[in-house]
Amino acid sequence: MSSIFSARGLTFAYPGRGHVLDKVNFDLAAGERVGLIGPNGAGKTTFFLLACGIIKPLAGELQIAGQPVVPGQFYPEVGMVFQHTADQLICPSVREDIAFGPQNMGLPQEEVARRVEEAARITGIEGLLERPPHRLSGGEQRLVALAGVLAMEPRLLILDEPTSDLDLRYRRRLINLLAAMPEKAMLIASHDLEFILEVCTRVVLLEGGRFQADGSPDAVMSDGSLMEKHGLEVPHSLTGTWHRHRGPAPGRRDLPG
Repeated sequence: MSSIFSARGLTFAYPGRGHVLDKVNFDLAAGERVGLIGPNGAGKTTFFLLACGIIKPLAGELQIAGQPVVPGQFYPEVGMVFQHTADQLICPSVREDIAFGPQNMGLPQEEVARRVEEAARITGIEGLLERPPHRLSGGEQRLVALAGVLAMEPRLLILDEPTSDLDLRYRRRLINLLAAMPEKAMLIASHDLEFILEVCTRVVLLEGGRFQADGSPDAVMSDGSLMEKHGLEVPHSLTGTWHRHRGPAPGRRDLPG
């Protein structure tokens, strides 16, 4: 399976802090859905910002579809929905917000309009197109931000804490929406581990600047000792299944610290 995204020797630090990421290696295959878990401050959002070329690594290299990621350049192949989606919505209307990305890609007006309508249809927000984004609910804003990303037709979709402001109805709607896009590669960071279980096919655990474990969601997140060591809890739906297992569970690979 071909790689859509890769990192080699990725290193990053903020001023006055140690390495947030320290010589990280990572590969994401086309169509793969990877959940990125770890305690607060582990570097999950930093990893995403590096992947998008928003910030520059201290060392190492990143590639999208075999092409180097150059910090500061626009990469429509990668679409990121930020944790605080209200900060991502900047236009007077939902329609204009969704059109913003395709317009910056230099697409013809007819193609921009087509993509706006298609993204609105996929996310089920056709009725919101003329509304001001700042007057929408948190769940509606998240769907608008996602539609704006999908309108660029990215090959890699990045979601940072996608359920943080969603009620149960919008959370389920998001799960169903993502399940309907099996061809899309995804990187998802979330403390909602039940969400990760439902959506992702693979989980990596980040702490101390390194990936500490990499494997299937069940195998990684059912290991009670592993989760506790890194400040996490076994998801409720997995308790009683693997959480007493003290060694590497089937389908999980522990990584060197």
